[in-house]
Amino acid sequence: MTSTALAGLLAGLGLIVAIGSQNAFVLRQGLARQQVGPVVAVCALSDAALIAAGVAGIGTLVEQAPGVLVVVRWAGALFLATYAALSLRRAARGGETLEAAAQGVTRLVPAVLTTLALTWLNPHVYLDTVLLLGSLASGYGADGRWAFAAGAALGSVVWFVGLGYGARLASGLFARPGAWRVLDLLIGIVMLALAVSLALG
Repeated sequence: MTSTALAGLLAGLGLIVAIGSQNAFVLRQGLARQQVGPVVAVCALSDAALIAAGVAGIGTLVEQAPGVLVVVRWAGALFLATYAALSLRRAARGGETLEAAAQGVTRLVPAVLTTLALTWLNPHVYLDTVLLLGSLASGYGADGRWAFAAGAALGSVVWFVGLGYGARLASGLFARPGAWRVLDLLIGIVMLALAVSLALG
């Protein structure tokens, strides 16, 4: 189960560690030291709920229509391969930066509502956490898939806590395009490995 949870953690990290609106907002709040705890908590709990829904939903789907998993598996592999290619291209080209303004949302309710909107109104979150992680988890069986889900949820917690509370320390580093090139390279490698694993079944 430990190796399964570790696989889930790596998969979860691979999917959420990217330059996006949600991560940019968390980073901005971290730089400004405004409502970091609630913002991180909303992100992590939302991911956990979406991952659980994906694992439960895919499991039910497989039981009722096993053939659907084949379609989902190949669609997931194709998406992951495309995701990897885009990340590797960004790493090769460079020039990616993330301008996180040192001004965050100071009040609790607006900060939480903004985080919820950036999380639940993003169509990619359903593809990443529900469909892709759900399909990956199904490969570990009825019991193993929940260990995988726990690992993926832990990956989300690790990332958002590190991003939110470590933002002040990393602000200088991630102002450099070279840092994002390294990050995109690592993301591309992880996504490509997951695509191959999913395709091979």
